[in-house]
Amino acid sequence: MPTAAMSASVNSVMTELKQKGSEKGRSMYARHGMPADKVLGVSVADLKTIAKRIKGNQTLALDLCDTGIMDAMYLAGMVADGSKMTKAQLEKWAAGASEMQIISEYAVPWVTVENPHAREMALQWIKSKEERVAAAGWCTYSGIVVTTDDSELDLAEIENLLNRVVKEIGGAKNRVRHTMNNFVIAVGTSVKPLSKKALAAATAIGVVTVEMGGTACRVPSAPADIQKAEAAGKLGKKKKTIRC
Repeated sequence: MPTAAMSASVNSVMTELKQKGSEKGRSMYARHGMPADKVLGVSVADLKTIAKRIKGNQTLALDLCDTGIMDAMYLAGMVADGSKMTKAQLEKWAAGASEMQIISEYAVPWVTVENPHAREMALQWIKSKEERVAAAGWCTYSGIVVTTDDSELDLAEIENLLNRVVKEIGGAKNRVRHTMNNFVIAVGTSVKPLSKKALAAATAIGVVTVEMGGTACRVPSAPADIQKAEAAGKLGKKKKTIRC
């Protein structure tokens, strides 16, 4: 007999998402720059509840992302198994997030980091002139460094990326600056052999300014975060997943 997850359809899930959406949620997402016509306003708590029920349904996850609705795309990122996705599918997800920083900086990296082509995709996207795609690239590489053992990382490549951030962050687009800064923090706290180089890069960069719209979000201080991790004896600590 089919499981509850496999019997779900994209139409039934979308109906549920519409029912759980709210004006408060839509307003919150709007402050984060989400386009009003592509947001239902479903809370992350509700999305997590639905994700538990449909987890394992890869086809449904892909169909949800295809809707172009932010809430459904975020849910797809919670459910999809990135290791089973093709490069073409990952490209499609990144392109579809062009108006949505929550998707480009969360859902897309979540699945891409699980994929065998993650590093290749990250490097490709980092070069993009499209703000959201480039941001997805930096977030994906950040996800790689925080989940991969240092012995399996290309340390020379990561050091070159740190140098690139120092040179380019001042003239980078808004969300690219934000994700570049987070990349420096990820390297500094998670890649022990490069922690000192990341701290030097963070110090050279100085204060990073990012327009956050009408939200209470703040740009983290890379030097402070790296030094805090060192003081706590947590340098080099890895995560099992970057999903939150």
